[in-house]
Amino acid sequence: MTDTARTARAGVPERPTLDGLEETWARRWQEDGTYAFDRSKATVPERGAVSDTPNRTGRRADVFSIDTPPPTVSGELHMGHVFSYTHTDTVARFQRMRGRTVFYPMGWDDNGLPTERRVQNVYGVRCDPTLPYDPDWQPPAAPVDDAARKDPTPISRRNFVELCGTLTAADEQVFEALWRRLGLSVDWSLTYTTIGRAARATSQRAFLRNLARGEAYQAEAPTLWDVGFATAVAQAELEDRERPGAYHRLRFAGPGGREVLIDTTRPELLPACVALVCHPDDERYAGLVGSSVRTPVFGVEVPVHTHPLADPAKGTGIAMVCTFGDLTDVTWWRELALDTRVVVGRDGRLLPEPPAGVPAEPYAALAGQTVNGARRTLVGLLADAGDLVGEPRPITHPVKFYERGDRPLEIVSTRQWYLRNGGRDTGLRAELLARGGELRWVPEHMKHRYDHWVGGLTGDWLVSRQRFFGVPVPVWYRLDDTGEPDLSHPLTPDEATLPVDPSSEPPPGYDESRRGRPGGFVGDPDVLDTWATSSLTPQIVGGWETDPGLFRQVFPMDLRPQGQEIIRTWLFSTIVRSHLEHGVLPWRDTVLSGWILDPDRKKMSKSKGHVVTPLALLEQYGSDAVRYWAASGRPGMDLAFDPAQIKVGRRLATKLLNASRFALGLGAADALHAPATEPLDTAMLAELSGVVAAATAAFDGYDHTAALQAAEAFFWRFCDDYIELVKERAYGTGPRADSARAALATALSAQLRLFAPVLPFATEEVWSWWRYGSVHRATWPTTHEVGRAIQGDGDPELLRLAGDALSQVRRAKSERKLSMRAEVPLAEALGPAALLDRLTLVADDLRAAGRIGKLDLLPDRTPELVVACAF
Repeated sequence: MTDTARTARAGVPERPTLDGLEETWARRWQEDGTYAFDRSKATVPERGAVSDTPNRTGRRADVFSIDTPPPTVSGELHMGHVFSYTHTDTVARFQRMRGRTVFYPMGWDDNGLPTERRVQNVYGVRCDPTLPYDPDWQPPAAPVDDAARKDPTPISRRNFVELCGTLTAADEQVFEALWRRLGLSVDWSLTYTTIGRAARATSQRAFLRNLARGEAYQAEAPTLWDVGFATAVAQAELEDRERPGAYHRLRFAGPGGREVLIDTTRPELLPACVALVCHPDDERYAGLVGSSVRTPVFGVEVPVHTHPLADPAKGTGIAMVCTFGDLTDVTWWRELALDTRVVVGRDGRLLPEPPAGVPAEPYAALAGQTVNGARRTLVGLLADAGDLVGEPRPITHPVKFYERGDRPLEIVSTRQWYLRNGGRDTGLRAELLARGGELRWVPEHMKHRYDHWVGGLTGDWLVSRQRFFGVPVPVWYRLDDTGEPDLSHPLTPDEATLPVDPSSEPPPGYDESRRGRPGGFVGDPDVLDTWATSSLTPQIVGGWETDPGLFRQVFPMDLRPQGQEIIRTWLFSTIVRSHLEHGVLPWRDTVLSGWILDPDRKKMSKSKGHVVTPLALLEQYGSDAVRYWAASGRPGMDLAFDPAQIKVGRRLATKLLNASRFALGLGAADALHAPATEPLDTAMLAELSGVVAAATAAFDGYDHTAALQAAEAFFWRFCDDYIELVKERAYGTGPRADSARAALATALSAQLRLFAPVLPFATEEVWSWWRYGSVHRATWPTTHEVGRAIQGDGDPELLRLAGDALSQVRRAKSERKLSMRAEVPLAEALGPAALLDRLTLVADDLRAAGRIGKLDLLPDRTPELVVACAF
């Protein structure tokens, strides 16, 4: 950037400090546009090379584009965020220094259930879509007390959505401030929100195209339902939680007076029973198959079938099929073409009227009760009728929950929107598995999770939600003369009018006066699943259909970094959308994060209440120190939260300031491009060249940890050995002093750039003392650059040899409790002759550093180097 290029050198401060660097440099980077995506420097492929079917080989190599995870704006950022986002930032900084034009946006995932729940808790309100909009309504002062949360104030949908927007906007400012303090090198002008106008238009456009191609469809079907949130839930959002329960043994009446015993954990679903099922090979029930049995209490006849999913070893070996108790019930119901008797409503209570064929009198005792209440009542009815065999047997078993919910899921029959994802289409499933094979996985073993998920899908992606703060499903329905909607022929908007809200805008050809009237229209009341929008983050931020030039520059993207736990949701759904719309992968590589563990090596979790928030740590230790801790964890590997490691990071950053100040104080700044001629100097640079090669290869493989380890190990040897060995010579004059200063300058310049991706603040501070521009816009160091400073040959082992000899001299002084500045009248170096011949090349530097009066070399006395000191 031109502004950055003009940045003047600051000079070396008397007492360098890490304190305050974050505020100074975050402001400077923003003012100078240090991390701005300069699209003028990125090539645009010919339109025909990408256009409708983007292809990696048909587009630029000078752009590196990142599909950054948009964090959910419904609480606080925690150390898990710092961990994974630091990893991505090191990649962005490395690629920028390698000469790539980096496209690094930031988004906020602010629509959906988490935001609604947060608004309800903060303000003590609930959405009531039947209420009219009140433009004068003002929210209560937040936060409210528990009483207000338990008895929330009803407000209109529009008021509720506006309140969601207000709260998320405030949360996003807090999040952005923390990310800036952490030093993320994103281009903040590219920030987007998943509820913003561009995201809504993109999400609706993609949905309408899915609908036009037959990939999106409506169906009335059994639906996983969260009673607390009052919405449908997709398969990808489920989690099993161990919960206490009990097996109840029920007596059914078989033909000829035969007793048929059934074990069930859900006796309250007895009025929903539609069949019994046993395994085809179970001889115990072979005589029952094809006949009917009668249910206890209700006396309803239900058929007996066989199915391979029935487990002869579970319970009594024959199961009650209800509509619907669990997902297996759904499978049996569908594959055996059974009747439907739904008894649980969307509110989690038993419906007021019994299903067809179930007598009203016994059902009346259950009507309107919660599931738990109905269970207690029905168990009492079974006991009174003598059809409860024995006492209930307590068990602990896995129960399906929505991942963000706190009540067990029910299965109710609803009409929902679905998107084809291979769950019922073997051809599409194979195509999506093949896409997973095209993707570069880091670490590679994570691909197994993708394959396992796609291979185990049992249905298409349910994308509609019965909520309020989300992207509206962009369709309307005609009402016939009786006011019934024509669901089979939805009305759709023109793409040029997107985004639309069918709840407040009429469809083309209608006006608002005809809403809800016979012969008029009604809008679809649902919103799209938040993943249905988040799955389009490359298209949202890349300007799909709104900025074709930008889209051709950045899509398909280079990198998708994300958490391993959302492979089945975010990663898979993004591949689905890109495959259906563009026929390609949305990115080339994906890098998966590990977990953050507590000191007991257990995964940190919000639900367990032991997550650590980062702000206090950033303030106490500085951002570079926290980033150092984060960079210590490799992709896919878990990392324990360890404040001691953060302290190590601060020590490293502080040492970088002080060592740089010392080297520059020796005159290194004026010797940057001069050659190094002395053996010790060329040895140090030769080793540095190897470090540059190792760090570069590591970053190319997304192994920021290996890159940091290589740079850090060399840096401490550089400080503890090389500087100590060379500083007396560097203080002098003449060719040997010039060589030392030249080597210091080259080494300092290279090391600052090696550390820059992990320690952006300290490296930028030091760079400003003696170089122009930003270190983060400087070129990544190369072996050629370092080698160019070496005059003659460089032997990297020579520095190690000299360092070993010096450490033995230091140890001798320490054992005698002498100052490191104490004189050593005589030192004898023993070892193989060839080794001592090499030591003579650095003997002068060793004598000066060790304050040795006389150094005798005694060859072939010992098998390895031994330095003996006489005092």
